[in-house]
Amino acid sequence: MERVGRVWCEFAALPDGVESGVLVTINNGSIADIDVDVARPDDAMPLDGLTVPGLANAHSHAFHRALRSRTHGGRGDFWSWREQMYTVALRLTPENYVDLAAATYAEMVLAGYTAVGEFHYVHHRPDGQPYDDPNAVGRALMSAAERAGIRLTLLDTCYLRAGAGRALLPEQQRFSDGTAAAWALRVAQLGDSAMVRIGAAIHSTRAVDAAGIATVARFATGRSMPLHAHVSEQMDENAQILQEYGCTPTEILAQQGALSDRFTAVHATHLRPEDVTLYAAAGSTCCFCPTTERDLADGIGPSDQLAAAGVPLSIGSDQHAVIDPFEEMRGIELDERLRSMQRGTHTASSLLAAGTLNGYRSLGWSDGGVIRVGSLADLTTISLSTVRLAGVSKRALVEAAVFAATASDVTDVIIGGRHVVSGGRHTVIDVAPALATSITALFGEGNS
Repeated sequence: MERVGRVWCEFAALPDGVESGVLVTINNGSIADIDVDVARPDDAMPLDGLTVPGLANAHSHAFHRALRSRTHGGRGDFWSWREQMYTVALRLTPENYVDLAAATYAEMVLAGYTAVGEFHYVHHRPDGQPYDDPNAVGRALMSAAERAGIRLTLLDTCYLRAGAGRALLPEQQRFSDGTAAAWALRVAQLGDSAMVRIGAAIHSTRAVDAAGIATVARFATGRSMPLHAHVSEQMDENAQILQEYGCTPTEILAQQGALSDRFTAVHATHLRPEDVTLYAAAGSTCCFCPTTERDLADGIGPSDQLAAAGVPLSIGSDQHAVIDPFEEMRGIELDERLRSMQRGTHTASSLLAAGTLNGYRSLGWSDGGVIRVGSLADLTTISLSTVRLAGVSKRALVEAAVFAATASDVTDVIIGGRHVVSGGRHTVIDVAPALATSITALFGEGNS
């Protein structure tokens, strides 16, 4: 991955709008200077098309990528899909997971993602016994991200029970440390690096009781970590928590100190108005994963209410039925159009912020997701010459990118000043063969 010192963008989405002839100087992985409306210097690498800030995938389960094509047919719901997911989780080892995750992260980079939040809960051996290194799987994910060249926030996840008052199922044993205190002791052994942030996650209010939520929240607060949780993805979750605590999942999270400006509610599909108010008051964010929420028949979250309350939205590809940030961004608005039968709840610029600035904030990279002096040199360039974007108005490039582009239109990706995707190809990993090899090996199939 070659380091670059200066890049010249034909067009670039800056904080105050799109400018042309933008020269970006990079030093030590950050943007040192920006000049606009200049001719390309001979020593600057050209980025033809529209360059936007690097895109953040705020919610990922990397091993779910192996399920693509295997779970989409037939009838069922989230709960029947979950049984199929468990069969894959039981096949994972640190050795095979590093290959699968590296290929999956490389696919994300090809699509324009420059940072990923890995919601990581496969911690131990299938019988629940720790590996010799209790963080062996987490370290495998870090190695995978390093191979792919992507920024990683490892959202190490606490998972304690099968549901309200229910012991872990056999297939869930490897997800659990037994207690929240034991989870905290294990996670305390991990540390940040230049390209990795360690964060915390509460799998869900189904999977972690109130006392466990409080323990995880204190741990994350004490270390100023980002804290994520699946929240109200399913109506059954709401019903369980109402019966157990007499309130919503958001309310029990708030009561136990989880909500803050470092907290992200993932999915947030079946919220009540009072839940929205709690997120707004705490300064929390909500991560929508439209392609997954459609695929799993979860429902459509109240993005209109959240936006009206000032709650920032981010995006995630979750189970990776599709890895395409443009589809996730526009999915927020297009799903809302189907629900409300109204257009224009979310502007293209607000959707781009969901994919960039808000996602970086959610993942603990407060200096990323924007092209300005001092921010991380993470850039994604979209061709304007493909069949999807040829002939688009130069006055509406952000609208064209958000509502028409696909991952296939990404030509170049720079992460921390390193040229990771060039001409639509990953500079280190041959992604399609790497995916095929790792997935077929996981299932014990021939690679043919």
